[in-house]
Amino acid sequence: MTPAQAAAKDRARPAGKRERLAISKPVKGAAGKTGAWRTFRPVINPEQCNQCGLCQLYCPEAAINENLEIDTEFCKGCGICASECPKKAIRMEKEER
Repeated sequence: MTPAQAAAKDRARPAGKRERLAISKPVKGAAGKTGAWRTFRPVINPEQCNQCGLCQLYCPEAAINENLEIDTEFCKGCGICASECPKKAIRMEKEER
């Protein structure tokens, strides 16, 4: 694709829509769903979030979907999403069981 074609494609994209990279989806492993042993869970502050998608990109469990919603059945509470968030819109809260 030439630079001119890439620019035309970007202009054709609806305003506010970002093209996201292909990301894997979580699946149940041999030991079950990883969220069962979590001690901290991420909470996104939507007012601070700029929808950059870095949390989704860096999540090792693919527990954050394209709408930046966290699947707590697979989130292991590692905090990588919170560490990588440039706006600090994700905080880790103690899980209550």
